[in-house]
Formats: sequence, structure tokens, C-alpha cells
Amino acid sequence: MASFKQKILQLLYPLIMRLSKSGSKGKVLKKTGQAPAPVSFYELASQLSNGQELPFAQLKGKKVLLVNTASNCGYTNQYAELQQLAERFPDQLLVLGFPANDFAEQEKDDDHTISQFCQVNFGVSFPLMKKSVVVKQAAQNPVYQWLTNARQNGWNEQAPDWNFSKYLISEDGQLTHYFGPAVSPLSEDITAGITTQRRY
Repeated sequence: MASFKQKILQLLYPLIMRLSKSGSKGKVLKKTGQAPAPVSFYELASQLSNGQELPFAQLKGKKVLLVNTASNCGYTNQYAELQQLAERFPDQLLVLGFPANDFAEQEKDDDHTISQFCQVNFGVSFPLMKKSVVVKQAAQNPVYQWLTNARQNGWNEQAPDWNFSKYLISEDGQLTHYFGPAVSPLSEDITAGITTQRRY
């Protein structure tokens, strides 16, 4: 169940989104070149929260939205919006949550507790990965090394600057967008990125 702090954060969510939208946390970056990624997204894999391996080669043909998440953040209500987004585009999109404790100690729970929290409070059914490090440091998750290194993904160096930063992968495995934490999963920026077909 949600703690008192989590319930307060849920109530404050609309205000937090409004106040942070115009700053760096509302940033949207988009790939402009046509060159493919030097390292294929489909060479990567991740571990689900239950320990099972998820090879990204299985994701070919779908867009993928990767999001670093936390249970005690002002943006935590985005779990509900991410679930709505996944349900709106079931055949086009897969949302992957990457719990991390990289910002202000906002995800101290273990993988089982995180999964339970997301299911009970937000009805989350999209896959959650094992908790890991998403910011640039020695222990950074290899998936986030790819997302934040232009020598691997072809153009982007932007690391998550807070919880609920979002990266959109096209149906052919190219990183096409970065969306800051204050960009709602249901925003036109994100839904347009999902519905637009790549032309190269």
C-alpha cells in the first residue's frame, strides 16, 4: 500500500508537473540524422525483476519506451500514465520500467516490494527490470550505457537528470527521442513519437 508520503506526492503531482515543465526537466531531444546506431539495441538484454532474462532481440517490430522509475518521487504518479500509455498502444509499444535509487534516495525498496507497490497502487502490468544504476558511473546498467553514449546509440549523451526520464526506441531499434521527467507519458510529444513511422 502507499505510504503517507506517497499519498501526499500523488496529490501534489499536477502541481509538480506544472512547475517543472518549463525547466530542464521538461526537455525533449530528438534524433535528426539518419545514420544507424553503431551498436545495435537488439544486442542488449536486461533482467526482469523476477531475475528472468529479457533479450531485446525479442522486441523487434515494436517501439520501446524505457523509463527510470522510483516509488517515492514527485513524478511517481507517472506509473499510472505509463500504464495507460501501454494500454493505448498494445500492438505498437512496450514500456519497460527500470527502478533506480540514483536521485535523493527515492527508491530504497527491493525488487519484490517495488513490483507489489506498482501493481497495487497503479495497476502496472508492463515489465519492470531489476533495480540498477542508470546514471553515468562505473556501475551503470549496460542498457543505460547504450542510451547515454553517442558512440553506441549514434547521437545521444543525455543521461537521466531525475526519476522518470524517458527514452523512445523505434521499431527498428534506433533511439529516436529523450523526454525529461516533466514530460507526461500521455503528452502529445510522446504519443506523436509512438505513432510516427520512421522514414529511413
